[in-house]
Amino acid sequence: MTLTVHNVEVVYEDVMLVVKGASIRIPREGIVALLGANGAGKTSLLRAMSGLLDVHRGKITRGHISIDDVPLNTKRASDVVRAGVSQVMEGRRVFVEFTVDENLRIGAYTRSRTGQAEKLDRIYEMFPVLGQRRAQRAGYLSGGEQQMLAIGRALMAEPGYILLDEPSLGLAPQIVDQIRDLIVAISRSGTGVLLVEQNAAMALSIADHGYVMENGKIVMDAPARALRDDDDIREFYLGTGAGAGSLRDVKHYKRRKRWLS
Repeated sequence: MTLTVHNVEVVYEDVMLVVKGASIRIPREGIVALLGANGAGKTSLLRAMSGLLDVHRGKITRGHISIDDVPLNTKRASDVVRAGVSQVMEGRRVFVEFTVDENLRIGAYTRSRTGQAEKLDRIYEMFPVLGQRRAQRAGYLSGGEQQMLAIGRALMAEPGYILLDEPSLGLAPQIVDQIRDLIVAISRSGTGVLLVEQNAAMALSIADHGYVMENGKIVMDAPARALRDDDDIREFYLGTGAGAGSLRDVKHYKRRKRWLS
């Protein structure tokens, strides 16, 4: 099974074109990284995939999104979750006044209550710290614990695919390592992962495939190993050179330098 985005265009308020014919594929097994600077259109693409564009006055004006032959771009967000796609939004977005246990149960709202206790047990086994704090209000958790809770809540819907928007943002390095290992464990359990990350080094270290997005377009598409070895990617995204305004700027600068030499 494959979650496919084909030639998708996203417009906000009927005037602002932010995703311009983007196409990506997320297999049921493995991790796909989506890289790009702030404002590249990554979050808008995730919203299109999870049915959340309406909330932000956006809509898909071209292209389609599907799991194999099942279309998703005409479904409401709750129906997208039922179809097997869950999103963990940037900033965690946990319900701070609810307990850890209540937050997790909310994640299963599209599923039958049958077997919910077993699902909770699996989440607490994956995230032992949440089990220790199950009766604690989510607002009193650390940033890393809130991120684990947000991921655990998404997993309560038993998705075939999980979309992670900046899961390492604002976290201490040792917590980032824990989140990285959890993402790998989720993938190995049979859930397809789309990982949007500013931390390109972390993302490419665990991804199987990667895409680079700029100004609403996919400008590179390659196995993660090839992206890690690409000099321009290393310079702009992995911090091994001076960088520039965009990946295209890096390439243009290098071409111009060759022409002048």
